Amino acid sequence: MTHVVVIGATGNAGTALLRRLGNHDVTGVARRLPAPSGPYAGVDWHACDIGAPDATGTLTELFRGADAVVHLGWQIQPSHDRRVLRRTNVDGSRAVIAAAVEAGVPSLIAASSVGVYAPGPKNDLVGEDWPATGVAASSYSRDKVTLEGMLDAVEDRIRVVRLRPGLIFQRDAGTEIARYFLGPFAPTRLLRFGRVPVVPANPRLRLQAVHADDVADAYVRAIESDVRGAFNIAAEPVLTPKVAATLLHGRRVPVPDVLLRGGAALTWWLRLQPVDAGWVRLALSAPLMSTARARAELGWHPTVDAVAALRELIDGIAHRAHTDGPPLSAGRTQPGRPAALLRGRLPGTGNPY
Repeated sequence: MTHVVVIGATGNAGTALLRRLGNHDVTGVARRLPAPSGPYAGVDWHACDIGAPDATGTLTELFRGADAVVHLGWQIQPSHDRRVLRRTNVDGSRAVIAAAVEAGVPSLIAASSVGVYAPGPKNDLVGEDWPATGVAASSYSRDKVTLEGMLDAVEDRIRVVRLRPGLIFQRDAGTEIARYFLGPFAPTRLLRFGRVPVVPANPRLRLQAVHADDVADAYVRAIESDVRGAFNIAAEPVLTPKVAATLLHGRRVPVPDVLLRGGAALTWWLRLQPVDAGWVRLALSAPLMSTARARAELGWHPTVDAVAALRELIDGIAHRAHTDGPPLSAGRTQPGRPAALLRGRLPGTGNPY
């Protein structure tokens, strides 16, 4: 039986991965541990803040004897505290990678993203050889570039696989994604009626998505094979304003780049919503990815199309779907929930992890 250690095992992708690792010996690592029920049952849990100064030593001991480490630990909030994000995303990733090498783990599979790519085409597909230099205006993108640079540095000592998925959707992530990307003022209950009157339209708002279960399948295939390098992971079709408007029975309203960026920047600065303008720049700049390599070398094929995955997420947001894992929980005082405002937790502030 393969022994797999999953860092960030209670997040969106981590929760889906646990559902797929039933025939493996699994150690889950998270800053806050979940109740051992549902997808979190049957896992050997250990608490570790990967950004802590002593994390490398703690993780090294946890990794000894493991066949593979899957690194999913990442923070995208609080967006107003760059120091907190860098502590987990950069310092924490450095600790995970160093510990995997020190413990002699044979394989390290890490979560990268479409966000690692340089700006690219929206009407063509790029392969894994597209420059992984990121979008400078996005701190998320810059951190993913840093992560991949650290992975490059150890590829001669450990088998390294990095998956680069598009947007990852599932119903159980509805509450989490609403908290992290919409905030407490968004009228998400209206989604129960399946209608949004207005959908912003821009020719560069063309994005790829994939269901969390299909991402989990790609991770399992990477664990169980001997492949190396990067793999793009996305489902068809490309999500466009037209697709969204059809799904939400809304009217497309053209919005130029400058208004999208300016609106995001102003509302973020006013603490009305948690997404800074860097996310808009990333959405407008990220290329569309070819998944030919994943299909050929991993034998990976998505089982849920991107529209169905988006529909499932919308339903999850509308009905506040969640799990008992802390990142995906529906805690009323979590940053991004209306009740959190009463405690002074404004959008983009306060650590929800």
